[in-house]
Amino acid sequence: MTTPTAAIVWRPGRALDVSGTLSPLRRGHGDPTHRVAADGAIWRTTLAPTGGATLRITTHAPSGEVRAEAWGPGADWAVGGVPDLLGARDDDSGYDEVLTPPLRQVHRRHGGLRVGRTSRVLEALLPAVLEQKVTGTEAHRSWRELLWRFGTPAPGPAPSGMRVVPSPSRLTMIPSWDWHRAGVGPQRSATAVRVSRVAGRLEECVELPLPEAHRRLQLVPGVGPWTSAEVAQRALGDADAVSVGDYNLPKLVGFALAGERGADDARMLELLEPFRPHRYRVVRLLELAGPRPERRAPRFAPRDYRSI
Repeated sequence: MTTPTAAIVWRPGRALDVSGTLSPLRRGHGDPTHRVAADGAIWRTTLAPTGGATLRITTHAPSGEVRAEAWGPGADWAVGGVPDLLGARDDDSGYDEVLTPPLRQVHRRHGGLRVGRTSRVLEALLPAVLEQKVTGTEAHRSWRELLWRFGTPAPGPAPSGMRVVPSPSRLTMIPSWDWHRAGVGPQRSATAVRVSRVAGRLEECVELPLPEAHRRLQLVPGVGPWTSAEVAQRALGDADAVSVGDYNLPKLVGFALAGERGADDARMLELLEPFRPHRYRVVRLLELAGPRPERRAPRFAPRDYRSI
C-alpha cells in the first residue's frame, strides 16, 4: 500500500460503532464512494474543498482508537474531519431519559451509534435528489452510473471501482440524454443541476444554525422537507431531522411506537414529538430493531427510464 498523504489517530473517549455510524452514508451495496473491505476497513471518497480524497478508516479494538489514512489533494481536510464524521460533535445528553423502556434496551445494544457529519452538502444532496419518489434500487443504480461515468478515480490505493463525486461544474455540464441514460427523469435531473449551480451557497450551510440551514436548502426549487432532512442528517449532523414525506417511515414509526398501521406524516410527527431533540436518533433505532408491520401492499416495481 502506498504511503498516505495524511493520517490521524483519534481516541473517541466513549463507545463508538464506526460501521453503524457511517452506514447512512452508503447508497446501496455498490456505492462507488463507500466500501467495506474484507479486513473491516472502511474506505470512503470525498470531494474536499482542496480536492478529491480517499479515506481509509480502521478501529483498534483493544484501545478503541480510530486510525484514518487519506490520499489525494484533499487528504489533510479529510483526516481533519474524521472526528466530526464519527460524531465528535454529537451531543446525546438527555437521550436515554426520553426513551421508553423498550427503546432504552435497543439503545443500550447499539450504544456506540453516533450521528456524524460529513460537512459536504452536495455529496449528501445529490443522492437525496436521485432518491426522490423512486425506489432505492432505481436511485442507487443512477448514483452508480453517474459516478462511474462522470466522477473521477479515487486517489491512492482505493479498492477497484471507487470514484469521487463529480464537481458542481461538471454536474451542470451533463447533457439531458446522459441523465436519461443514468435512469434519472427530467424533474430530478433539473433539480440536480439547480443545486449544483448554487453549490457554493449550499456548502455554507455547514456554518449556519440548523433552522437557517434547512431554510436555505429549501429555497432551491425541488428541495423540500424530505430532501432537506436527508441532507441535514448526513452533512450537518442533525440528530432531530425527520424525513417527512417518506413513503415507508410513517408506517414504521406508527407501528413501532403505537402498534398502529397506516400512520401518516402528521401521526408520525405526533408520536416522535416527545423525543425532541433526538427524533432522528429514535428513527435510527426503530430502523435497526423496531417491530415492523407486515407488507400488505405490493412493492413498487423499479422503473428503467433508459428504455423510455
